[in-house]
Amino acid sequence: MALTHYAQLDEDNNVICVEIVHISNTLDADGNKNENVGIEYLKSLHGSETRWVETCRENTFRCRYAGVGMIYSPEYDVFLHKKPEEYPSWIFSEETYQWLPPIPDPELTEEEIESGYYYEWNESTVSWDLKQYEPVVEEEP
Repeated sequence: MALTHYAQLDEDNNVICVEIVHISNTLDADGNKNENVGIEYLKSLHGSETRWVETCRENTFRCRYAGVGMIYSPEYDVFLHKKPEEYPSWIFSEETYQWLPPIPDPELTEEEIESGYYYEWNESTVSWDLKQYEPVVEEEP
């Protein structure tokens, strides 16, 4: 069964739901899949004022599959994750359409990897902190 997916948007382009639509409800008069036909079908079900944009589980267009809480950017014609509130210093990458730290994360040495180290973003210092995983201690029964 051929299916496609559409994201419903609110007035601020926030994704509020994702609807599965049978491909037969997206075909134009010539039998070609057409996003606008799918949108009109969904409007007939949910109301003419509703707003819809097609999304793709395979991420073959619009960068990534839409999810509730994401944002549709008409400027880039992609679905975006919201900027993480806990990281106000992060910047938007127009290459990857992601929010990234202003400083790329450093690479760990082989020795650091073997010793269980990792880098964690520190927003208060706007830098990366080197941390070590805490060993898991199993309690005896």
